[in-house]
Amino acid sequence: MPRGRSSCAEADLYPAVKAFLEAQGYDVKAEVRGCDVVAIRGDEPPVIVELKLGFSLALVLQGVDRLTMTDRVYLAVGRPGSRRSRRGSVLRRDVRNLCRRLGLGLMTVAQGRSAHCVEVLVDPVPYRPRRRTASLTRLLGEHARRVGDPNCGGVTRTPIVTAYRQEALRCAMLIERGGQASLKALRETGLVPNASRILQRDVYGWFRRLQRATYALTDRARQDIGRFAASRALPDPAGGAIAGGATIAGGATMKE
Repeated sequence: MPRGRSSCAEADLYPAVKAFLEAQGYDVKAEVRGCDVVAIRGDEPPVIVELKLGFSLALVLQGVDRLTMTDRVYLAVGRPGSRRSRRGSVLRRDVRNLCRRLGLGLMTVAQGRSAHCVEVLVDPVPYRPRRRTASLTRLLGEHARRVGDPNCGGVTRTPIVTAYRQEALRCAMLIERGGQASLKALRETGLVPNASRILQRDVYGWFRRLQRATYALTDRARQDIGRFAASRALPDPAGGAIAGGATIAGGATMKE
């Protein structure tokens, strides 16, 4: 562990960690070949503990390096006063999940010198993440339904063109062609299979109901179509069916 201005404060964690491990029958020694704490018990693999005031990437990398020597590596950090404190990140669930995925143990150490000051949050055991089947199904479904690649990876504060938004845009563009359209006519194009749900939910505020099962566009819809057209994110349904004049019902083409 690098030695510097913070080493004394980190050293304050050592007595409690030593007492915690000795209470479990370990022979504990500090600063062994660059490791903050090394504990041995019989013929078992050694336990290595790295001490830091707060959780950080540097500490994680240090722990991963120690895994080359033993599978029993703990990261020990000072116990924060609360989750919102400067060092409260160690209490976050995603931090614990990260340690599990890496096979690292995690403990917090309160002020004091006794074993009771140590709380183990994660033990270093082999981790196999539970597959979230529903999330995976939604992920693959969205990828399959989305036409083309209308988004730029890494963007922020920009509407994402999802498969649902693409279908809603197709619906809006069809209605725009004729000024209005019935739900039956939209279904018959075969371009908007979920037309009923899209029109009734009206997630984006694009559709205005004129009469039973007949809809027109709102001003917001026209603005959004123009915005997506400017960013080249408008869908091209059915290989350009809209561009060539979408057929609505009985062979009649929607008005330009």
